[in-house]
Amino acid sequence: MSTLANLPPLSRVIAAHGLSARKSLGQNFLLDLNLTARIARQAGDLSACDVLEIGPGPGGLTRGLLMEGARHVLAVEKDARCLPALQEIAEAAPGRLDVVHGDALEIDPLAHLTPPIRIVANLPYNVGTELLIRWLTPPDWPPFWQSLTLMFQREVAERIVAAPGSKAYGRLALLAQWRCDARIVMTLPPGAFTPPPKVSSAVVHLTALPAPRYPADPRVLERVVAMAFNQRRKMLRAALRGLAPDIEDRLLAAGIKPTDRAETVGLEQFCALARGLAEG
Repeated sequence: MSTLANLPPLSRVIAAHGLSARKSLGQNFLLDLNLTARIARQAGDLSACDVLEIGPGPGGLTRGLLMEGARHVLAVEKDARCLPALQEIAEAAPGRLDVVHGDALEIDPLAHLTPPIRIVANLPYNVGTELLIRWLTPPDWPPFWQSLTLMFQREVAERIVAAPGSKAYGRLALLAQWRCDARIVMTLPPGAFTPPPKVSSAVVHLTALPAPRYPADPRVLERVVAMAFNQRRKMLRAALRGLAPDIEDRLLAAGIKPTDRAETVGLEQFCALARGLAEG
């Protein structure tokens, strides 16, 4: 019987199954098993966890997760061409890998997973940000996952961890940092992938906090942040004037100058403004 250790190299798997990466699916395959193992290790000790992986492709990271001791992996793959290669991995790790063919935006992973759950993925570029926002904005908090270890284009990764005052700072940083500790743990050059993308990539590790960093109604905070950054060059008294007729007073009460712009305002101040608006 095949084992994980004697599975063929990924280059042979791709050739055997005709798995050329498809731009329409946001695919860039990571074939270096040393790198996939490093990514898996960034998620911490997986021996007592179920892992959700989105877009496994030919299974490089899937192998890394299983080799690093993940209790159970659920791999959600949209591309039917990859299923035979993933099935070979499942047979080499009996009972530890389930493969679901479908769109990650439409599948309920909780039907297949047992807590504690961590999410580890080299996300397809075309759905990565949308999935992240969904995971950061569930109806209830804490979420179903303990941590997210995700690969993005480096520009997106920098937006997740950005600090006030930087060009990358915006809605994504606020959503992530309100409820998580977020840090970039690895960077990868284009040449690590097949085919090489035009940009560098980075792995971000996000750990869910037990409760949001500062109290605020999620819907109000989201609306405030969206309005503020949709017109980020405007002063906040102009960008947010649709929220309340006395917006300047609300801003001052939250410790924000009405002439400030969104990119200079910290998370704590945005939460204070959201609380003030929610109180009426």
